[in-house]
Amino acid sequence: MSPPLNATYTVSVLPDGLSFESDGISSVLESGLAQGIELPSSCRNGTCRACLCKMVSGRVRYRIEWPGLSADEKSEGWCLPCVAVPQSDLLLDQPFACAA
Repeated sequence: MSPPLNATYTVSVLPDGLSFESDGISSVLESGLAQGIELPSSCRNGTCRACLCKMVSGRVRYRIEWPGLSADEKSEGWCLPCVAVPQSDLLLDQPFACAA
């Protein structure tokens, strides 16, 4: 499902209260980097898990059929921002995020 035209979602990052906007097309990681917010990352394809963080609220879709998460991890709210595309406003818990 593609996002509505001109969709804009707010991604908020705990515990530092950082936030940035996403267009619902770019990954969470790409959107953050474009706006000066650095989230941990390495492979950028969902396999290394360096970006793993807890999604406190919101919805995402994944660019790949099955990212490097178990079914249990997905159901517990863990996500991989490098391949996750927002489908709503998001609240993430990622203590290693920083403003560039």
